[in-house]
Amino acid sequence: MDKMYVNGMKFYGYHGVFPEEQKLGQRFNVDVTLQMDLSKAGLTDDLEQTVNYKEIYDAVKGIVEGDPVKLLESLAETIAALLLVKFSLIDEVTVKVIKPDPPIPGHYDSVAVEIHRGRK
Repeated sequence: MDKMYVNGMKFYGYHGVFPEEQKLGQRFNVDVTLQMDLSKAGLTDDLEQTVNYKEIYDAVKGIVEGDPVKLLESLAETIAALLLVKFSLIDEVTVKVIKPDPPIPGHYDSVAVEIHRGRK
């Protein structure tokens, strides 16, 4: 199966368990890996035979910058579900949601969840 990557998308959202996270907001980074057949696009050089990167970015942005949720798991599930519904060429999707600055003490680069979903 072929793969398309849209990595390092950066957004500002209001997700989190703590009230200050939903009030003040914070940064979120998202990577998506889309599995689909890219052979028609490769042979025809036709954008209609693939998925437009901008449309992926806009779909993810709408979710991350939209209504708040408490858990990264919920945010990732919502992104995966939307991409599978909105883009019929996508067979499977991997979504990684990264929270670079969670309000927890300690020294680390980030916290993240990654899920993999496919058509049923």
